[in-house]
Amino acid sequence: MDLPGIDEIESAARIVYETMPPTPQYRWPLLCQEAGTEVWLKHENHTPVGAFKVRGGLVYFSRLATEKSVPGVVTATRGNHGQSVAICASRYGIPATVVVPRGNSVEKNAAMRALGATIVEHGADFQEAREFAGQLAARDGLHFVPSFDRTLVAGVATAALELLRAVPGIDTLYVPIGLGSGICGAVAARDALGLRVEVVGVVSAHARAYAVSFAAHRPIESPVSTVLADGLACRTPDPQALEIICRSVDRVVEVSDEEVADSIRILFRATHNCAEGAGAAAFAAVRQEKHRLAGRKVAAMLTGANVDADVYARLLAPSP
Repeated sequence: MDLPGIDEIESAARIVYETMPPTPQYRWPLLCQEAGTEVWLKHENHTPVGAFKVRGGLVYFSRLATEKSVPGVVTATRGNHGQSVAICASRYGIPATVVVPRGNSVEKNAAMRALGATIVEHGADFQEAREFAGQLAARDGLHFVPSFDRTLVAGVATAALELLRAVPGIDTLYVPIGLGSGICGAVAARDALGLRVEVVGVVSAHARAYAVSFAAHRPIESPVSTVLADGLACRTPDPQALEIICRSVDRVVEVSDEEVADSIRILFRATHNCAEGAGAAAFAAVRQEKHRLAGRKVAAMLTGANVDADVYARLLAPSP
């Protein structure tokens, strides 16, 4: 898959800005102290759904609505993609069904329902939910909204475009990898601007599919056991995303649930911002790679803030 260029990303940005303003990027002194170098945080937790995914959804549905009439849409998610689909479908009066795996985040499910989506629980993980969503699309004549798609990449690339234009001279950018739209969007923005920024992917050490696939340069399925970074809980890589990652990403870093939990606490203490597990993963990787970052200007994507209250409270509670 070829990546969207500057004209396409800027066109996507105009669609995004009809609904939301650019999100901020801040250099937080306490985070710089923690990392031992200059660190900028891109606050995608400040979007209308508390995550970066809405950017792709806004562009996808804008084009879908002009191209054809659909009786309804269906997708699969662990939460943030589903919230994007729900809010964007509602803007165009399109019924949305979202399939989530059993045991999914209670609060993410509630948010999707509040945004107008019908929630269907099916399967033990995202992969099984996605397969069932495909079956519903075929059975009921619904439009299946993928989690990875060139149009989605163009939309989410607007976040990295904002960051790289606002903060010149970034040496290294850390981006979490769920199914791949976010990091492919970051690569697209970097390349569209003609920059030499090192892009580093971040996965959960308990959901290693993209890490092992990156090393092997071919899709490899890997089991998922993370209990905190559900946005990174990918068992099977997307082949198109993997191709882009293999040719354009410098390395992939694995972070444990314990490292993610530490970063959630640090992000709250240093910035008073909430980060979900996937949202804290990029800064967890910055901390892990502190030894190689001295003197470099670093940025990390805080991709989302949608963590259940009981989980967040437990993470922030003082140790006994």
